[in-house]
This record gives sequence, C-alpha cells and structure tokens, in this order.
Amino acid sequence: MSDFEDILMNGINFGRGGERKDPTEGKVKTKAKKKKYITGAHGSGSAKQKAKYREQRANRHK
Repeated sequence: MSDFEDILMNGINFGRGGERKDPTEGKVKTKAKKKKYITGAHGSGSAKQKAKYREQRANRHK
C-alpha cells in the first residue's frame, strides 16, 4: 500500500493514540478539600480562622 492509500484508509495519526497514562499520576494528594479541614474541625488555628472567613463570605449576600 502506498502512503497515500494508507492515509485514506486509516486517517492521520499524530501520536496521541498510543499508550494511555494514568490520570492521577503526578497529582498531589491534599487534605485541603476534606470536610474537617474546610470546617476547621481538626484543631488547627489557621483552619478555624479560614473556616470563619469562608462562613462569612458564604453568608454575605443572604
């Protein structure tokens, strides 16, 4: 088969179709979005302060 016929039959491959990578690979796991940390319930003073500010911001336009 010539290159032209091969492209007509199979399309053009730009190298994306090969090996699939794990989507979680290289990501940093953090506790910042867990409920205890958002509400400040785990005992950290800074987390309690941030939770207070989040609560104030959430109640601002109510």
